[in-house]
Amino acid sequence: MENQLGKNAAEAGRNVANGGKPSILIVDDERNTREGLAMALRREWNVRTAESKDAALARLAEAPADVMLSDVRMPGGSGLELLEAARSKYPRMACVLLTAYGSVETAVEAMKLGAADFLTKPVNLDQLDIVLARTLRTRALERENRELRQRLDARYGLENIVGSAPAMERVFDIVRQAAPSMATVLVQGPSGTGKELVAQAIHHLSPRAAGPFVAVHCAALSPTLLESELFGHEKGAFTGAIAQSRGRFEQAGGGTLFLDEVGEIAPEVQVKLLRVLETRTFERVGGSETLRADFRIVAATNRDLKAEVAAGRFREDLYYRLAVVTIEMPTLAERAGDIPMLCDHFLKRFASESGSGAPKGIEPAALALLQAYPWPGNVRELRNAVERMTVLSRGNTITVADVPAEIRDAAGARAGAPDFDVSASTGESLAETEKRQILATLERCGGNRSKAADELGINRRTLHRKLAAWGVAPRRGAKETP
Repeated sequence: MENQLGKNAAEAGRNVANGGKPSILIVDDERNTREGLAMALRREWNVRTAESKDAALARLAEAPADVMLSDVRMPGGSGLELLEAARSKYPRMACVLLTAYGSVETAVEAMKLGAADFLTKPVNLDQLDIVLARTLRTRALERENRELRQRLDARYGLENIVGSAPAMERVFDIVRQAAPSMATVLVQGPSGTGKELVAQAIHHLSPRAAGPFVAVHCAALSPTLLESELFGHEKGAFTGAIAQSRGRFEQAGGGTLFLDEVGEIAPEVQVKLLRVLETRTFERVGGSETLRADFRIVAATNRDLKAEVAAGRFREDLYYRLAVVTIEMPTLAERAGDIPMLCDHFLKRFASESGSGAPKGIEPAALALLQAYPWPGNVRELRNAVERMTVLSRGNTITVADVPAEIRDAAGARAGAPDFDVSASTGESLAETEKRQILATLERCGGNRSKAADELGINRRTLHRKLAAWGVAPRRGAKETP
């Protein structure tokens, strides 16, 4: 029995402890019970013991445990008091309570205080093994969920949308304000400006973040297919419908439905989409059952929907349903000051994905060409260009020769201007290049920080923060643009 006891729990616990034994603190004022449980569990657990509430808190202060197994009735402080104190300091530790005086009331109180489970004395060791295994599996799942949430936040949160230009600061402000609400959001802007990233950030900053983020690319589907994709269909609804299918409205239940290129939706589907937005109800294609939908809509388009409404190609009532909150995404040309920051971001990402460690650098002359190019494909085009240069560059630094010929040709004339300083020496980091160009612009503007920020295309607060970090004091007598 002793050899078997704890093996199931320990197997679950190895996921928690990354291959090592799970740790348990046994708390009981009865020495025989305390030592008996310790002996039974020691083979598969790292076991520590304590005889009272205060002793248990002292042991936990030395090193937290995966699980605390505690008696309820003890002199000097009950197990419930210990549970409350321990959970306040160590909220991720699982707690299982033992008592010879088990009752429904005590169990309910223990669960309210955060106990994972409740057992009565004398302890059935087989049952204890099952409870500990289940407790550790639950704890492992909670940890995996936290880690997944952190990865999602890092990938889809605002931190992943790089930029400090005034136009991007406005985008960030609207996202922060709109995300906590249920308001429908319309994100407008040219292709490649990051509309889907903004939609993902809205979802992951919202109270619906634990729900799914479901994306539908409307331009890729015919009206018939789009209708089936959105609403789902019943078996036999059309040729090839061999089984019932849940649509995206159902799949997005409790979460966010992202309608990409919503301006491409055909008029007959627009009517049905409007009804869903107004009533939150729909029927599957070929079905008669009315279903309720619990979703939030974030839509995106590269079209001017107001112009589409005026031309009669998009329903006015649907437009106003979608455009409760609107976000205008700037082109990369409108935020050229963000290009060094974006390049640095992409270089670090590619280095991480390839496992190469340190990212490559970009020589100032090459960076100047990238800043001079108009980027009709916006951030997506820049990302692809940086990846291409990273792959094809032979050294640790991306040079002018590594810049794609079409970018060099289009940017060459403008890159000769003083702002871009192509003749600068190589070997600078992106941060050094950015600093040099900011200081040169500030000098050209006579120390006027407001004017320099406008020329650089960055937020004034961002410029002030950078200058303060570099120890650059305001120039005495310099005028500021109102």
